[in-house]
Amino acid sequence: MSSTRTLIRGGLVITATDEIHADVLIEDGRIAALAAHGTAAAGTWTADRTIDAAGKYVIPGGVDAHTHMELPFGGTSASDTFETGTRAAAWGGTTTIVDFAVQSMGHSLREGLDAWYAKADGNCAIDYAFHMILSDVNQSSLKEMDLLVEEGITSFKLFMAYPGVFYSDDGQILRAMQRSSANGGLIMMHAENGIAIDVLVEQALARGETDPRYHGEVRKVLLEAEATHRAIQLARVAGAPLYVVHVSAEEAVAELAAARDKGLPVFGETCPQYLFLSTDNLAEPDFEGAKYVCSTPLRPREHQAALWRGLRTNDLQVVSTDHCPFCFSGQKELGRGDFSKIPNGLPGVENRMDLLHQAVVDGHISRRRWIEIACATPARMFGLYPKKGTIAPGADADVVIYDPHAEQTLSAATHHMNVDYSAYEGRTVTGQVETVLSRGEVVIDQREFTGRAGHGVYTPRSTCQYLN
Repeated sequence: MSSTRTLIRGGLVITATDEIHADVLIEDGRIAALAAHGTAAAGTWTADRTIDAAGKYVIPGGVDAHTHMELPFGGTSASDTFETGTRAAAWGGTTTIVDFAVQSMGHSLREGLDAWYAKADGNCAIDYAFHMILSDVNQSSLKEMDLLVEEGITSFKLFMAYPGVFYSDDGQILRAMQRSSANGGLIMMHAENGIAIDVLVEQALARGETDPRYHGEVRKVLLEAEATHRAIQLARVAGAPLYVVHVSAEEAVAELAAARDKGLPVFGETCPQYLFLSTDNLAEPDFEGAKYVCSTPLRPREHQAALWRGLRTNDLQVVSTDHCPFCFSGQKELGRGDFSKIPNGLPGVENRMDLLHQAVVDGHISRRRWIEIACATPARMFGLYPKKGTIAPGADADVVIYDPHAEQTLSAATHHMNVDYSAYEGRTVTGQVETVLSRGEVVIDQREFTGRAGHGVYTPRSTCQYLN
């Protein structure tokens, strides 16, 4: 097979650690070399294709470590397939997703994992990997965890919420943590006290409080903070690292910060919805608030400052989307008259890189921190680095040419996610993806999709690289 070479000239290359005006040479799907623009070395390079990145950023493709394509939930399924969801991800400058395979109650991890392999195989526009959701922690599923780690499924999600669906009690959580302590896996935790929340849901509905805004009111900040605290203590007892997903509240950040101040291997993720949306959205009239129902829920706006601060101080390390879209029409509407029946989840896989660039423009984070929380750290946290998450010789050529000056208005009319609304409808942001390469292949070319289902490949992961 003949070798193909692509040269990206004249852009500002931004990684988690450096900013350098450099040319990037790509050969056979990988980064072959970087050289300062205008130097003799760069001047000798020839290529089959040259991309002019003058005035643009050249950044690693985003790594979204928390998506739910085709997830069955609440009697329906997430509206994005692996095909539509990964295509939308590419449009938004994300070149790798880590989705969640689900173990069903009474079934093995292997059955759940195989079902998700089958859903994704041949359908993805970008590369993908899997975490495993444990719904049924018992002796046989604990043994299976070891086998999955060897296979490159190195993280396991447990739920302190959703009794009767995904919920694990403290004893099950402790056993899974002990197992991961021994096999090198990373436990991911949905930290909300689901038993207490269910009581509050029942009481709210009995009082006739049925609107979407009550979803946020019953899932109290204190019940996220309490569960976060409890998860941390259980992880300490087990001697295991812990990654808390979709952290939404100041009090939960404080629990993570306190643990990290003790030197504990405790990590936290937040999502764009908690940084840019609030309970004001949940309270939108005419059931519009249902569009913003997700768990953990949106919080009052004053929590946002603590989340941004956590991202700056590294008490929060990652921004993922928890992309789990349900159409307003026919899906979110299942909860009319009973907020507890609204499918939980928001669309966002296409918006993350742009919203975080807007945060750079707004002065919340630096450019390098943008790349760190969106590309490099998720890749390191989940065993994909340096193949993914950086621009360096030997890395996969997952590269985005990003125009930092282009203005765009986010809207369901123009997005590529398979969902009938945008959580950020009408919001204007500065910065836009122009061209995207996935393993050296151009999948977005000057705002045209040139990729294909099946280009994306399954990518096994090593254990967490963020611990050493």
